[in-house]
Amino acid sequence: MRRIAVILLLAVFHAFGFVTAPPAGARHSDAEIEATIRAKLAKSKIGKDGFTVHVKNGVATWQGSTLVMQHKGAATRMAKTAGAIQVVNNIKVNDESGAPRKVGVKQEK
Repeated sequence: MRRIAVILLLAVFHAFGFVTAPPAGARHSDAEIEATIRAKLAKSKIGKDGFTVHVKNGVATWQGSTLVMQHKGAATRMAKTAGAIQVVNNIKVNDESGAPRKVGVKQEK
């Protein structure tokens, strides 16, 4: 019964466009995955960090550096949602002093 509920929920998410990852078993070419990542990167705030990405055999490899710790995780999630089966994230996180910096979240009052 629980499995049916999960399947129905996923079907609803897919119908309304909430699912961005490819369906299980579907495999995109390396060029398609890389093009999707680059398109997402161009629209994203992390695109300003100048990261490079290369996809081979479904594995996305990130290179670059950033001052914001969360940008590294965002890059990994971006590659996964673009269809990468695995992500190698070689992005270095540091600021001028060499220490990682976290972004603060503003609270609305």
